[in-house]
Amino acid sequence: MTIQQPVSRRLVPRPNEGEWPGLAAVPGTPVKARIAEALFRRAVRNLPVRVELGNEVLGRGGPVMRIVRPDDFFRRVGNDSKIGFGEAYMVGDWTADDLAGLLTPFAETLSTLIPPVLQRLARRYVEARQPAEEANSVEGSRENIHRHYDLSNDLFRIFLDDTMSYSAAWFAEGSDDLVAAQERKIDGILDMAGVAAGQHILEIGTGWGGLAIRAAQRGARVTTITISAEQAALAEQRIAEAGLTDRVQVLLRDYREAQGSYDAIVSVEMIEAVGEKYWPTYFATLDRLLKPGGRIGLQSITMPDDRMRVARNDYTWIHKYVFPGGLIPSVESIERNLADEGLRIADRRSLGQDYARTLNHWNRRFQERWADVAALGFDETFRRMWEFYLGYCEAGFRVGYLDVYQLSITR
Repeated sequence: MTIQQPVSRRLVPRPNEGEWPGLAAVPGTPVKARIAEALFRRAVRNLPVRVELGNEVLGRGGPVMRIVRPDDFFRRVGNDSKIGFGEAYMVGDWTADDLAGLLTPFAETLSTLIPPVLQRLARRYVEARQPAEEANSVEGSRENIHRHYDLSNDLFRIFLDDTMSYSAAWFAEGSDDLVAAQERKIDGILDMAGVAAGQHILEIGTGWGGLAIRAAQRGARVTTITISAEQAALAEQRIAEAGLTDRVQVLLRDYREAQGSYDAIVSVEMIEAVGEKYWPTYFATLDRLLKPGGRIGLQSITMPDDRMRVARNDYTWIHKYVFPGGLIPSVESIERNLADEGLRIADRRSLGQDYARTLNHWNRRFQERWADVAALGFDETFRRMWEFYLGYCEAGFRVGYLDVYQLSITR
């Protein structure tokens, strides 16, 4: 199912400069804007989309993109295409009737939309680089995680399902039940780690406690660590409500600070926040904490290795507004780092298309319950930012630009 949004012909008010610094002012120069317009026209002419640009219609037809402020749109995109395209949506320079559907053909041709030689020049001379302060040191990681996961527990509760799982679900054939799919995902990754009654397991990245609760219900004793104070507080509450405080310990601790020896280690979609510089430390930590004969269950979003190598230093809209300091690894990069520690992938399962469905569920629920989100104090710019984030990610998983794997790791 896709999210259908009516194409609005009403101009979206510009964001408040105090709350969204830099967005109210339109950046860029006329020269960059003209170059961006020429490249955009070239890129969309053969895409299965309908781009309404003034009195012109571009593309071969399909999901509608309406550019309502052309001058501002091209100035933002010309200033930095990897950031400006999303910012232009946030401020209402363009709108769409089916955002994920529109972004899908863009995602499918992402590596060829702009000629490779121009991509290389843009990376070298135009596009921003990742800020040094967003590096994932112990202190930097805490700030990066705080900026996203500590937004508001109530916000996440509004659009997530009852398990409070903020990661790819695993749908059974013929079922669209998100709760059942999330429970199946959790059982799947626990199985990858061989979690059983009587074991002491470590979870790196607590989330809101759903996996720790399920592991404890299997009879395991769980130590779960997180660097999000907001998540830790709600996880402890949910664990207490489940009557499992005697089996689950929540620690506010960085993975590098973890101590002990565990029968199994589980981590779901946390490695994306580690950063390439710290991958060796992360996998050395897994090896240090895992008992002989133990297994690791790792769930990771991935991208193809060649694209990861090209994009490893990019600073994108997702970095600026959603996940600062992150880098999505490739399966190959995970294997290279595992090999350095004498570890290997023994089994794997792809959930890429399941993630596209999961994101669609979240987006639909977020839109249906926008009034509840707004009541928490979030404004229209935030609404469009969150819609773009969910739609952008859904498109990436739909076309395989992104994937997600559950991995069983052994020595």
